[in-house]
Amino acid sequence: MDSQFVYDWMARDGIVAGMRGDFHPAVALELVEILMDEGIHIFEFTMNSVEPIEAMQAVKKQFGDKVCAGMGTVLNVETAKRVLGAGANFVVSPSFQPDVVEAIMKPDIFIAPGVITPTEAVNAWSMGVKMLKIFPIGTLGLDYYKAISGPLNHIKFMCNGGMSADNAGEFIKAGAVTAGMAAWLTGDGTWTESKLRSRARLVKNAIAVARGEELTTQEA
Repeated sequence: MDSQFVYDWMARDGIVAGMRGDFHPAVALELVEILMDEGIHIFEFTMNSVEPIEAMQAVKKQFGDKVCAGMGTVLNVETAKRVLGAGANFVVSPSFQPDVVEAIMKPDIFIAPGVITPTEAVNAWSMGVKMLKIFPIGTLGLDYYKAISGPLNHIKFMCNGGMSADNAGEFIKAGAVTAGMAAWLTGDGTWTESKLRSRARLVKNAIAVARGEELTTQEA
């Protein structure tokens, strides 16, 4: 998947499901199958979790091109090269590091570096990325996002950090391309199927409402 393909998929789905914690391959496979059934297809594994590369590869092997599977918390070039070699479809970072961006962009893989200030956003965008991860925007709030995105409305943002069904739709309505969420949506690897489905339906519906789309699911 080239960077434009991944961008288009994220823009279409509006949700990136993150997994941070004990999401070893068996747990990841079960969770991904449940969320796919609820219409979520983009999954971010994280390098500070249990067996993240093995889990990502297991998901890619099991579900093929039905999923877009990438890696988050990529903090240096060595890790960037490692996840690229493992087949990551995209890379996400909580911070903006130009050398990491360069390493990922060279083979035309999608990367969303993390920013939180206007200066970071302008500098990161100038490198030619297709989207920035504004983090931790959920905890800072919608007003902060609007204050940044107003003068920088040419920049495409993924909103991450403190995101839930209560605020994801508001950020999408305010112009964000997609919402990334981990703990609220996927839990810690021990949640029941019913809870995962309920959370997925809540956030899918919130984003559908924000986009003016017809609801297709109801809370379990």
